[in-house]
Amino acid sequence: MSTRALRRLRGKQRGQEALDLEDLTLADSPEEQAEAEQLDVADAPDPAERRDSNRKAKKNKAQKNFSNIYELICDVDNEAEKISPDEETEKPDGNKASGVENGIADSDKADLKQQDTSTKPVAGDRVKKRKKKKKTKVASEDGQNAVADDNIDVLLENLEQPNGLSLQNEDCGGSDRRSVLHVEHRNLNSETELKRYFGARAVLGDQRPRHRNRQFHRSTWMTSPKDSWPRFSRTGISMTLLQSKDGIQYFTFEHSRDYQQVQFKFLDAVESMDPNNIVALLQLNPYHIDSLLQLSDVCRIQEDQEMARDLIERALYSFECAFHPLFSLTSGTSRLDYLRPENRAFYLALYKHMMFLEKRGCPRTALEYCKLILSLDPDSDPLCMLLLIDFLMLRFREYQSLLQLYQDLEEQRNLSQLPNFAFSTALCHFHLSQQEDMDPEERDTLRCKADQMLQNALIMFPGVLMPLLDLCTVQPDASVTSHAFFGPKSQISQPPALAELTALYVGRTYNVWREAAVMLWLEESVQEVLRRVDAKDPLVMDCQNKRKQRYQSAPRNIHRHILLSEIKEATSSLPLEVTTQPVMGFDPLPPLDSVISYTRPERQHVGASNESTLSLFFRSLLPNFNLQGGLRQEDDMEVARAGQELNQEVNRLMVAMRDMLANIRFQEPPREDNQEDNPYRDEDEWD
Repeated sequence: MSTRALRRLRGKQRGQEALDLEDLTLADSPEEQAEAEQLDVADAPDPAERRDSNRKAKKNKAQKNFSNIYELICDVDNEAEKISPDEETEKPDGNKASGVENGIADSDKADLKQQDTSTKPVAGDRVKKRKKKKKTKVASEDGQNAVADDNIDVLLENLEQPNGLSLQNEDCGGSDRRSVLHVEHRNLNSETELKRYFGARAVLGDQRPRHRNRQFHRSTWMTSPKDSWPRFSRTGISMTLLQSKDGIQYFTFEHSRDYQQVQFKFLDAVESMDPNNIVALLQLNPYHIDSLLQLSDVCRIQEDQEMARDLIERALYSFECAFHPLFSLTSGTSRLDYLRPENRAFYLALYKHMMFLEKRGCPRTALEYCKLILSLDPDSDPLCMLLLIDFLMLRFREYQSLLQLYQDLEEQRNLSQLPNFAFSTALCHFHLSQQEDMDPEERDTLRCKADQMLQNALIMFPGVLMPLLDLCTVQPDASVTSHAFFGPKSQISQPPALAELTALYVGRTYNVWREAAVMLWLEESVQEVLRRVDAKDPLVMDCQNKRKQRYQSAPRNIHRHILLSEIKEATSSLPLEVTTQPVMGFDPLPPLDSVISYTRPERQHVGASNESTLSLFFRSLLPNFNLQGGLRQEDDMEVARAGQELNQEVNRLMVAMRDMLANIRFQEPPREDNQEDNPYRDEDEWD
């Protein structure tokens, strides 16, 4: 049912309230009146003949009064009224025809006969419908139609909602958390947020559709297809529903045989360390996901941000075209297992697109993508979106939502032990206390709570203060720098995992602490913390014991998040076992217990036992050099691991040699001033 029909039932159609049945009578010719009277008086033993005669009368009237535009509008309204829910419920046989065609009750017939004396017979069908509708309105005065009006209100509200599905499940929380982690389709498009800030004219400009050579793409939610993209065809990616359990659907992406062959070629291109090979592969397969992700990183390193963002959007478009019909971005009941390599590319594409949106100045859209990634696997959280969602909520000034999220997940995830939530929640209370339209007592309560939470956060994580002031270009007092609690000792004594979390939070959110009011509030809290430390507050010793017992080693998903964030303060704090291993942009730090659906065939290597040392050296200069050759067996894991380490060492040596050869510069011989005076002097003579 359309919204127009529902509003018409509620009496909101323009000009419908003031209309009366007597005003709808039309002046017809005597011939028409006589014809209509014959139709009404004539006996109709067969109902089919009566319906045919009524239809002919309607057709003749429409043809004769074609110049009356208001009559045409009324006819359209009558057709719309035939499909209204009130009339469907009134018909016992379920037919959608009018009351004249299906027959009317005896009481209605008696009323209609009296009405025929004052109205024109030709317009009898329309008048009878109006009369019937008016009777239903009169009956509503007795209270019978109140329920129908309420149902119409409910239907209107359901039509206005973008999605009727809820997030009430065990993983995503109940109805209270739905307002916080709920994802809306309209907020997944960055143009919606940019239009809100700058207006549609500034965002769209003079973009006009070019009908010549225009490609028709599928309409999607996450991206807007561009005409400059290659023509989309079946890429070989599909989505399958694995199981449904407790109202949650578990999906996975699958690769066809042809797509697997392209994936093997992509791995060969990555091992060649030449981006041109990836470009050549994309020319043949323009929607290969891993090639788009890897080439996007190359373009971003080369500071071509526009091309890098365009490649990520093309990857998302390819994924969305392969969605299962039951897969939903906003319901919160769709799951994708990160252990499967086919699903990881979708996570990475969403994350990279979210980071581009945040840098572009669209925190609202980036927040929606953060919620979307978190809803795909809220239990494992493979990309650690809980380390980022607080920053995006602060950027968009969603203070109440952040506090609600902290309250909902504190018991399950123990968010107070994360530095980002400990400081961000205190900052939320401070910003709420600074609002002007607030009761003074409530403002004082929020300010006291903000002071208490910030002091507890500084006592629990003292290593945050000095790096934060350093990035904010603020010179602390001598009493703070000389104190042992905030001095260099607090930085050195931090456990490894806590140092990573601290560096990640400071490097990401230092801009939100640069405000003058926030800095004054931070200074007051630091002085109060120093007083409590000197007074030997029991909380200080308790937090120190907790820091020693916890934060010894960070899980793999936190390391993956730090690598994807590319914050140099946090990346430099990663352990050696992470920094020494090769990290691929299309699959950084894959899980150790991955679920492999298909394996890459072993490459055939020719033995090099008779190869000379000189030829081996020149062959080692090639990017795809493998020293083990055919000696590398699949079953002998130790030999394979040793060969891999030796390959890494040889590659590092080759890179160092290339850099050394590239930096060699030959010094030109000095030229004397009297060289022009002596043209017969030998140029090779230096002395």
